[in-house]
Amino acid sequence: MKLISFAVPCYNSEGYMRRCIDSLLIGGDKVEIILVNDGSTDRTGEIADEYKEKYPNIIKVIHKENGGHGSGIMAGLAAAEGLYYKVIDSDDWADLDSLQQILALIESFMSRGNLLDLIVCNYVYENEGKKPHTIHYRGIFPREKEFTWSECGPFDITRYMIMHSIFYRTELVRESNLQIPLHTFYVDNVFLYTPLPLVNSIYYCDTDFYRYYIGRSDQSVNEAVMIKRVDQQIKVSKILLEKHDLLKIRQSRPKLYRYMINYVSVMVLIAALLLTLDGSPEALAKLKDYWKYLKEEHSDIYGHLRYRSLAGLYAYTNKFVRKVTIAGYRIVQKIYKFN
Repeated sequence: MKLISFAVPCYNSEGYMRRCIDSLLIGGDKVEIILVNDGSTDRTGEIADEYKEKYPNIIKVIHKENGGHGSGIMAGLAAAEGLYYKVIDSDDWADLDSLQQILALIESFMSRGNLLDLIVCNYVYENEGKKPHTIHYRGIFPREKEFTWSECGPFDITRYMIMHSIFYRTELVRESNLQIPLHTFYVDNVFLYTPLPLVNSIYYCDTDFYRYYIGRSDQSVNEAVMIKRVDQQIKVSKILLEKHDLLKIRQSRPKLYRYMINYVSVMVLIAALLLTLDGSPEALAKLKDYWKYLKEEHSDIYGHLRYRSLAGLYAYTNKFVRKVTIAGYRIVQKIYKFN
């Protein structure tokens, strides 16, 4: 039985995919590694096939037409046979000791006839030329125990969960009716957010499992690239806003609501911030339209977004206010080294 299915979406990844794959192979026959070649034009497909030939009981390879990162996630999910589903970007890698720790954790719960819905681990920014920076959840999640949303502490904006920090139970993701649009960036947020209301049991494994590489100029998280792709950020934020009835969730699971409304607020913040950083007349017009959309289409949570979250700081088109809020962002960026 495979404990974890690792999906590795690959697009023109020949220069770095081996490091990623090799770091996962330490899991041996307890894992499967699904390499999704998303219409690459370099040697990515050949390298994937080489690994499949060498490790036929561990490696699966899917060759497909280019559809974007989200299509790689969905293709991996369709093929996954492991109890848990984990997406690893092809330029990132796993910590070997942490992988063994997480496998042991899964086996421990299996022996009790219990499968956790969500396992959370730490991730580490491996920023080119800078000291690694770890994002952990101590003080937010209980440690070394199974828990529910009701036992979670407050999240802060620098330590919300992202795709890199989670292992979902595979069948739970399938039950969530996850749908990810093609040729769209930043859809890892859709992957994380969609199944959340189905999660009942959580375990925080306080180990630095995921090594998140930052530094390539063409990365989707590069600030200049993000500004150019701000329409993609807006698109994804709208998908999340329309995904769940947050006020209904608040009635029965207030702490889950708090996490989800804060997550959505961060998505709105990022889109509004990028438009503010751009500062062009076109971008500022989009900023006005974006907040108009939020007010008219999501009036139930607009008050939170506009007045009770940091996103509201980036609702202004006034030159002086924009200058002040951008300066604040630069300070936070320097401290937390997130891009």
